[in-house]
Amino acid sequence: MDNFHIETAQNVTIKQNVAQLSTRIGAFFIDMFIIAGYYIIIILIINALGFSLDESLYVYYALLSLPVFFYSLLFETLMNGQTPGKYLSKIRVTKLDGSKPTFGSYLIRWMLRLIDISLASGSVALLTILLNGKGQRLGDLAAGTTVISEKKNITIDDTLIVDIPEEYKPTFSQVTLLNDNDIQTIKELFFKAKRSGNHKTILKLHLKIIALTGINTDMQPTNFIDVVIKDYNYFTQQT
Repeated sequence: MDNFHIETAQNVTIKQNVAQLSTRIGAFFIDMFIIAGYYIIIILIINALGFSLDESLYVYYALLSLPVFFYSLLFETLMNGQTPGKYLSKIRVTKLDGSKPTFGSYLIRWMLRLIDISLASGSVALLTILLNGKGQRLGDLAAGTTVISEKKNITIDDTLIVDIPEEYKPTFSQVTLLNDNDIQTIKELFFKAKRSGNHKTILKLHLKIIALTGINTDMQPTNFIDVVIKDYNYFTQQT
């Protein structure tokens, strides 16, 4: 349940990084801790004011409990899909297509918390999330939402590193005129252009690298850029 893909009406594929169940549970307990702290503060204030627990005081308790009752709805609406617990855990409620939920979506999620979490002690939500595969409890299924992680997963494609053999011999020493930001940009654009078959981008990168380094070569643009990236890795790994 790490991620899933959504195909939009515009034929754009969106990758959603679904929040881990353990992270969502952790966020829930953070929120419960905040709510417990709120109740403790209220009780201390009432006791400090010298009120006794008579029947009339229960009305005030009920009124003071309203922020707790609407806790998730209030914060998710005001904090763009996050409660304090979700904020600290770096997770957020979104629509399945990645767009911002409407107030109606938050309202549906909040209303179904009664079944998902309150009445069944979270067992219904837990089972639904595990079986669904898109990080959705009943409230999410009804609202068309899910909970995603905003933590960036770093892969080797996000770094300067490329695999080069131990016996690799560099071709262009001029690549040392480039810096890490240059190579990272070149690598990202180059690999993306290769995947999409965008030869114009590859040709522009080829010409830009030549302009920056002064390299003179008859290599094909694709082979040239590939060698430049490997050469840069070779020289930086020697330092």
